[in-house]
Amino acid sequence: MTGSLLLSIESSCDETGIALIEGGRRIISNVVASQVALHAPTGGIVPELAARAHLRWIVPTLDEAWDGASVDWTDVDAVAVTYGPGLAGSLLVGINFAKALAWVHDKPLIAVNHLEGHVYAAWLLDPGEDEATKTEPIFPLVALVVSGGHTFIAEMTDHLTYRLLGTTVDDAAGEAFDKVGRLLGLGYPGGPAIQLAAERATSRDVAFPRAWMGDSFDLSFSGLKTAARRIVAGARVEAGLPPDDTTTPLPDDATAELAWGFQDAVVDVLATKTSRAARELGARSIVLGGGVAANSCLRERLAGEADALQVPLIVPRPGLCTDNGAMIGAAGARRFAAGERAGLDLDARPSLPLAKR
Repeated sequence: MTGSLLLSIESSCDETGIALIEGGRRIISNVVASQVALHAPTGGIVPELAARAHLRWIVPTLDEAWDGASVDWTDVDAVAVTYGPGLAGSLLVGINFAKALAWVHDKPLIAVNHLEGHVYAAWLLDPGEDEATKTEPIFPLVALVVSGGHTFIAEMTDHLTYRLLGTTVDDAAGEAFDKVGRLLGLGYPGGPAIQLAAERATSRDVAFPRAWMGDSFDLSFSGLKTAARRIVAGARVEAGLPPDDTTTPLPDDATAELAWGFQDAVVDVLATKTSRAARELGARSIVLGGGVAANSCLRERLAGEADALQVPLIVPRPGLCTDNGAMIGAAGARRFAAGERAGLDLDARPSLPLAKR
């Protein structure tokens, strides 16, 4: 891997991220403009609002990324950008911005798969972080990526080489967290709110169903959301509240137990399937990425599974699990080193897969 310097742009959903990455690993600067407050009132992302917010924040984000770096355009080797999957309008903002920068500064344009970025976040080094103390993923590895829009397990035998082992057949785990968070009156985003509420649980005896999907590595969370609605409604009736009127919250202790039960069901399936894949394939390391990878319960459970298999678990720090430009730079550097280049006709691919089975 060469010491190339990439300016990288991420705008696939509701985070505007721009970073400068050296050698595919070292973060020179990494700035993210979040839209969480914008979408909180609706409890989910409104695509048109997200695209407009990217337009508003992409130039200030670039300016801030330069402010945090001691480099300029003459040092940059290429511009990397997410071109899918994601929301079409959001993707187009980042793509067109990247095209303009690449054309004006006469730099190669590198197209990056957003999902690949979440995997490559495992290779990133913070400014000043000692490379010798950082565990680097070892091939072959099994990667679990869990976010608001995507949940899948993949095998990676070498750089840029993937095989899809299993994916959600309906809803992503992060989406399920958001929906159940709203059911419990915990707000948006649901993942952090549910984790915080679950930490207050004491009995931890509320059982939610698991969709094991037979012997496959596929995942399903739609039925869990339906079960959650029924279980929460039952808890509301037991507390003397209307079953469907979420404006009046459950008592805090009941909310905590329900949050713990739901989180435990999601984590159990994700960790069990990932560890089984690693064991059956003889993986030498496990990588965890995506926004839900910031969940401490999932991290702890998967760390235990990895220890049992005697393989390292590599998880980026929480700020690198959620969408950011640095992860796009890490993946883009590998594509750049492999000689890949995109033309100025690059277009958004909202349903772009990472790999095939």
